[in-house]
Amino acid sequence: MQRNQTSYLTYGAAMIALFAILLAMSVYVPVLGFFTSFVVPLPLAWYSARFERKQAAFVVIIALLISFIIGGVFGLIFGLLVGPLGFIIGDSIRAKKSKLYMLMATGLFLLLMTAAQYILSVLFFNMNVLKQFIATIEVYYEQLGNIMSSVGQLPEGYDELVRQSIILIESIMPSYFIGAVFISAWLYLIINLPLLKKLKLDVPKFPKFMHFRLPKAVLWYYLIVSIFSLFVSYEVGTFGYLLFVNAAIILRALLFLQGVSLIHYYFYVKGLPKWSMIFATFFAIPLFTFTIIVGVLDLGFNIRGFIKDRYKK
Repeated sequence: MQRNQTSYLTYGAAMIALFAILLAMSVYVPVLGFFTSFVVPLPLAWYSARFERKQAAFVVIIALLISFIIGGVFGLIFGLLVGPLGFIIGDSIRAKKSKLYMLMATGLFLLLMTAAQYILSVLFFNMNVLKQFIATIEVYYEQLGNIMSSVGQLPEGYDELVRQSIILIESIMPSYFIGAVFISAWLYLIINLPLLKKLKLDVPKFPKFMHFRLPKAVLWYYLIVSIFSLFVSYEVGTFGYLLFVNAAIILRALLFLQGVSLIHYYFYVKGLPKWSMIFATFFAIPLFTFTIIVGVLDLGFNIRGFIKDRYKK
């Protein structure tokens, strides 16, 4: 028991010190800090995977206090993101959870924390990043309009076109915000998990992308949203408009990934070279709508089964 207690304290102090060094580099070193910011959770992830949850939670709390001492309010804000993130990654490894579970857990945590920090920044610091972003776009369109007007090329109804564009940008922001958060979670995983594996931890792996399959419920959600968009019209800027626009964007993005995964599966079964698979993936982007249709057909009719029966006899 005494040996375990000593090990818990020794490794805890070492991981807190390493966390503090990485956090200080991320806060105070401009260029290098961008790269180190992705590995700040690593010490706490390793510790959380090796020790019990109660011990790991205590170390994370101490690390958050250290982050405030090192970086002040900004250090604490950043620490509140990466500290618990390391705990979630390590605890998932210790509990032998799948990589998909880990992605969903880290993504949802980052989503909730980023939303909470945004709300607090508006309430207490009177700093609204989204409004500042919209204001920047408005200034850009105003300057563009002045330039076009000076050369006599200002199109008719330019102001109304700008207004509609800004409303659309405001409407789709939640979708892009969610997408950016989950991409960030994915980046944290693909950077930290290989490092944790080198540190002798048994980390899970993502299945190959060609085996990516959405639940069939996603297809029903997409059909419901599509039918509603045909028969129900919402005024631009209303809650209903905001809801259906963002639901459509997220579902189309998921079905696009489903379609691309089917393309990967087809190229694999046919035994085609990897460079052709990569080329087809980039080619699928301008054919976004067609790729979505491919994803819908794959999800609804199990095209993979047909491909497997045809080419693997």
